[in-house]
Amino acid sequence: MSAGEAPTTVRRDGGVGTDASRPDGTLKVTGEFAYGSDLWMDDMLWGVTLRSPHPHARIRSVDVGLALAVPGVFAVLTADDVPGELYYGLEIADQPVLAKDKVLYQGEPVALVAADHPETARRACARIVVDYDVLEPVTDARTALGHGTNSPSEDLHPEDPPVVENSREAALLRPEGNQIRHLKIRKGDVEAAAAAADVVVSGEYEVGMQDQAFLGPESGLAVPAEDGGVDLFVSTQWLHVDQQQICRALGLPPEKVRLTLAGVGGAFGGREDLSMHAHACLLALRTGKPVKMSYNREESFFGHVHRHPARLHYEHGFTRDGDLLFVRARIWLDGGAYASSSAAVVGNAGLMGVGPYVVPNVRMDCWGAYTNNPPCGAMRGFGAVQAAFAYESQMDKGAAALGMDPVEVRVRNAMREGSVAPTGQVVDSAAPVAELLRRLQAMPMPAPPHDGFHDADLTAMPGGVSNTTHGEGVRRGVGWAVGYKNIGFSEGFDDFSTARVRLEMTGGEPTVTVHTAAAEVGQGLVTVQQQIARTELGVDRVVVAPADTAVGSGGSTSASRQTYVTGGAVQEACRRVRSAVLARAGRDDWADVRDDLAAVLGDEAVEETVIWRHRPTEAVDPDTGQGNAHVQYAFAAHRAVVDVDVELGLVKVVEMACTQDVGRAINPLAVVGQIHGGSAQGMGLAVMEEVVVTDGIIRNPSFTDYLIPTILDMPPMQVEVLELPDPHAPYGLRGVGEPPTVSSGPAVLAAIRDATGQFLTRVPVRPEDITHP
Repeated sequence: MSAGEAPTTVRRDGGVGTDASRPDGTLKVTGEFAYGSDLWMDDMLWGVTLRSPHPHARIRSVDVGLALAVPGVFAVLTADDVPGELYYGLEIADQPVLAKDKVLYQGEPVALVAADHPETARRACARIVVDYDVLEPVTDARTALGHGTNSPSEDLHPEDPPVVENSREAALLRPEGNQIRHLKIRKGDVEAAAAAADVVVSGEYEVGMQDQAFLGPESGLAVPAEDGGVDLFVSTQWLHVDQQQICRALGLPPEKVRLTLAGVGGAFGGREDLSMHAHACLLALRTGKPVKMSYNREESFFGHVHRHPARLHYEHGFTRDGDLLFVRARIWLDGGAYASSSAAVVGNAGLMGVGPYVVPNVRMDCWGAYTNNPPCGAMRGFGAVQAAFAYESQMDKGAAALGMDPVEVRVRNAMREGSVAPTGQVVDSAAPVAELLRRLQAMPMPAPPHDGFHDADLTAMPGGVSNTTHGEGVRRGVGWAVGYKNIGFSEGFDDFSTARVRLEMTGGEPTVTVHTAAAEVGQGLVTVQQQIARTELGVDRVVVAPADTAVGSGGSTSASRQTYVTGGAVQEACRRVRSAVLARAGRDDWADVRDDLAAVLGDEAVEETVIWRHRPTEAVDPDTGQGNAHVQYAFAAHRAVVDVDVELGLVKVVEMACTQDVGRAINPLAVVGQIHGGSAQGMGLAVMEEVVVTDGIIRNPSFTDYLIPTILDMPPMQVEVLELPDPHAPYGLRGVGEPPTVSSGPAVLAAIRDATGQFLTRVPVRPEDITHP
């Protein structure tokens, strides 16, 4: 059996601040890396899920008799076979392991089958007979909340689900009807500011549902154990929270539910929630055999959460000189059928909702709603992405109304160190918003096609690969955007990570072993842990043990937090090891001791385990939204250049440029890679990526019809990385992964508007939006 770990012993220099090689890199590009879908055991069974074809229906009955009669079938399970609690959830326990009385979205799991071959399991699954009473779905967040012209006939979740222990918001309110959370921010006197404003601009904006589109589908292998428990090897983002939820479903204690991270083929938030985890464990315990589950691409679209679609109404007021006086905004986020992390996404969308600007007067309302659409939860940027499309559009609209350059109006209102956020929190480290924009301005622009578009390389034009144009209707545009994102978990969540570091002699050479439960999902965390250990202990040979639940929680690989929090834990554990070795040697000079470790250590190891926390945050006031909600802010800015065929509605992103402050680049090359990847996902949402949902039904659950940027779509990028240390963070670092996703999409949208002269308000932009405004 392979659990998918890459070998993690690297013998070379490569500490903090160097372009250290990734131990999994060669294996991945050569196709030798073992992902979760590659897991295998002799005599294992295959698990398959029966899913609802309806977005809203009552279940009258489930008949599994025909499925059980299929040769090779070992088990068929329904909700009645769940031995523990039926309901689980990332923050609110509102989602059934298997639907019992109702289904609330298309694709909801209803039954499970285990068989000796995947095709046998699928044939048996098709023979399960479910009698549905189909109901009218609620598919609009405002309607679900009663904010539209119509109100829903019933609450989708009539019960009062409990808030679970790992909820990220200490002040989280229990859902009320179809309202998951309502965040309010009240600062200053908006009404008086509106009366004093010289220029007021308003707009209605819409953001479509985006999929994480990770390349490795959900997969894992559950193995029953002799102690009556189960070992699960799974591709995930948060081992310990998965363990908590699985224990709840199985009715087993944590010591009998052991998780090990399998090779992860991308995540971006889509693996924070359970997918096949509990299902595979249920089947393994029922059959007494290992059970593998691996989704195909279509099932993956139903098997994980997506980015929340959003509707946003904004009103900005300025003085005639361009100073922001007030922002008034309402945001509706469609959480779909179950809460997932919607409460936290509401928090981020609202608390980040005016952008990285100084605004003395703010009235913000942000709602998350239950509907019968697919569940929505974490995705890179986590609420800040949706808000940025609106507030950056407003800054462009305000600049046009004022007759100002769009960069100048941003610089005039930019946050800086010492600025006060809408929550009343003081920004107490570098906030180089103006500098990021000025550096973007100084970057050279891409050269225009020689002698106009007609003599240009046709393949570089929008639709040029298909020879749809010779440049007759092509117009060029330039757009700017800046955004910011909170790093780490916020609003009073007890955010920590655990690291165990061991120093010993092996084969006559000092070896450091680092063990955490932090998930490597492709971002390079294994390398970062090695770099920190090499820097702190001066030992070249660093082994990173497989991530599992045998060590304390590392928290989620999300919120751009792992290098900060797990990096901080590894740093502190290494320093304690160093102190213990110095004490054993009776010396004060580590350099001297390091050269004599064989004599000092002998056959004994030195091991330290650290639970490390960043400085605390606090819940915001539920009536005003005031409070020190965040541990750190990170900032990025983008300039986009696009060519648009205004006759065909086709868009070609010619170039993106990005400036971003990362505090300290632990692995500079990896930092640039994160900026490229985040920018690609933001661009994708602006021009092509959308899960199309009609009346609760997903219309494009495949990579044939759900479009993501390819190498032909991704433009050249200029990237400039600033390193302005945060004094509160390990090595002064800032989270890197999410900020470029926040500002890249709005910059592309602004460039399309500049090219077309149309003030487009919805993303992704469709061809008909350009040709038929």
